[in-house]
Amino acid sequence: MSKKVLVVDDEPNIVLSVEFLMKRAGHEVVTAGDGEEALRVLAETKPDLMILDVMMPRKNGFEVCTDVRANPETADLPILMLSAKGREAEREKGLALGANAYITKPFSTHELVARVDELLRGVIHT
Repeated sequence: MSKKVLVVDDEPNIVLSVEFLMKRAGHEVVTAGDGEEALRVLAETKPDLMILDVMMPRKNGFEVCTDVRANPETADLPILMLSAKGREAEREKGLALGANAYITKPFSTHELVARVDELLRGVIHT
């Protein structure tokens, strides 16, 4: 069954590649280019999972994650953070704010698809 995935990143090349991977895996994809747009698209489209960059203009991924978790309508949405911020402190911060998984860029396409599938099935391995 196809799931809807929201891809949020301010780098168009990352959005295109992640969108391609998700569509190839059989998912519907919606996109946003910054944190504010992400919250608007989230409210309008009700995705099943969000792939969220950390460093973005207008509202960063940590702020978006906090807002999503604070909203009862979206609090249970699986969030996979995909970021160039690879230090353990950033990973721990993302998970502490409510992300279900954290993958650093550059990323393995196989790992990304596998983690998305796990999160959509409710299997969580941070």
